[in-house]
Amino acid sequence: QVQLVESGGDSVQHGGSLRLSCAASGSIFSIRAMGWFLQPPGKQRELVAAAVGSGGSNYADSVKGRFTISRDNAKNTVYLKMNSLKPEDTAVYYCYADLKLRYSDVTNDRYWGQGTQVTVSS
Repeated sequence: QVQLVESGGDSVQHGGSLRLSCAASGSIFSIRAMGWFLQPPGKQRELVAAAVGSGGSNYADSVKGRFTISRDNAKNTVYLKMNSLKPEDTAVYYCYADLKLRYSDVTNDRYWGQGTQVTVSS
């Protein structure tokens, strides 16, 4: 069984910073990509940032220059450093991992964390 456990969500003021962490555990053969989505109240989940195995990363336009994603492959962990936070960043943040459980798996399956709340007050 694979588990993704997030931490780091909190309430901060406009302009503040937070660092989210997400660790994947279980019987994992390989992880192709890890990243973060956010889901504001009453809205759909949307991609914030992704880090792929080759070292590449991509970001939503709304967070470019403010958020930085990084991975520690040895620990199966992904981080999201969030600077210059704005009230519109308020959301539940979900991490995900696209991974294989076995060498013989043809495709990567996506697993999700339980979500961590980030609240930014003005």
